[in-house]
Amino acid sequence: MNVNKKTFTGQVVSDKMDKTVVIAITTKTLHGLYKKYVKSTKKLKAHDEKNDARVGDTVRVVECRPISKDKRWRLAEIVERAK
Repeated sequence: MNVNKKTFTGQVVSDKMDKTVVIAITTKTLHGLYKKYVKSTKKLKAHDEKNDARVGDTVRVVECRPISKDKRWRLAEIVERAK
């Protein structure tokens, strides 16, 4: 794995597409004026070659070359299975 590539850890929110999963990445950032933590979520489409990931799984994704119009991420590993 290349050290210059970005990696994110998030939860799978959709696995309905073939070889594609949608991952929600949640971050907490401190608001500059109000000094309160604000939660923001972004969704990424990631390439899942073996269709392993299921909804609720915690996964790690790595950036890669563009695979399709929306997919620029690849599933690196499944960190934790959904219960």
